[in-house]
Amino acid sequence: MTGRRQARKLQRANRDAQPHCRRKREEIRSSCGKTQDFKMTERVNNFPPLPKFLRIKPCFYQKIDEEIPAQYQQLVHRVFTLWIMYSGTLFLNVISCIAWWAGGGGATNFGFSLLWLILFSPCSYTCWFRPLYKAFRADSSFNFMAFFFIFFLQCVLALIQTLGISGWGTCGWIATVMFFSTNVGSAIVMLITALLFTLVTLLMVLVLIKVHRLYRGGGGSLERAQEEWSTGLWKNAPVREAGLNAVAHTAQGPSLPEYPASVPSYPDNSNW
Repeated sequence: MTGRRQARKLQRANRDAQPHCRRKREEIRSSCGKTQDFKMTERVNNFPPLPKFLRIKPCFYQKIDEEIPAQYQQLVHRVFTLWIMYSGTLFLNVISCIAWWAGGGGATNFGFSLLWLILFSPCSYTCWFRPLYKAFRADSSFNFMAFFFIFFLQCVLALIQTLGISGWGTCGWIATVMFFSTNVGSAIVMLITALLFTLVTLLMVLVLIKVHRLYRGGGGSLERAQEEWSTGLWKNAPVREAGLNAVAHTAQGPSLPEYPASVPSYPDNSNW
């Protein structure tokens, strides 16, 4: 009899505890769901902006107004606009090469112009805009040096494209001026692209000078970049990103990155 009573008591206790356990499980599931939602929405890649129905997803997270210090946001915005201008010029160069081809030029220029658009448009974003973005975001000397080296080569390439050597797939000045004697209509279309290449090249040189002055004025040097390389600091998420990816995945809502006090104040000596 005693055993039966104890069994009944255990059954009643289990029945009474079941609603409480269910509530606990629901609370835990709800809190886990919030945390997962927070993790999913905290830093979702948003660039390049692609339609949601595509299986290809954005590769980069870019929010200049959040990740870049306020005094450098305008410069980074302008460099981003410069990248858009360069990509647009490469697109117009394809159209100009079609006009060049239609006016009696070779098909080789059209083929190369299409290759330059497909190759240089994404590569210029990843190879020199992203290093500049990360350099200002985290005061990374290594990324500054990467930007200076690659962007200098970009300036040289833009200058070659502005010259417009025939057979290289760019409607620059040499190809345009020489084609005026063959087909004036096509040459006028090519002239627009030559002017855009000239403008983009000049702006790139100004950006290179501007960023170099900011970096040197803030105490940046090759030694700092070498130190980051030797210590492996360039591989790690910078201090500013720690504020975003901190283990504060506690459903308290996203927080903006906290910029470290060690970041130098780069002097702004021009109004570019």
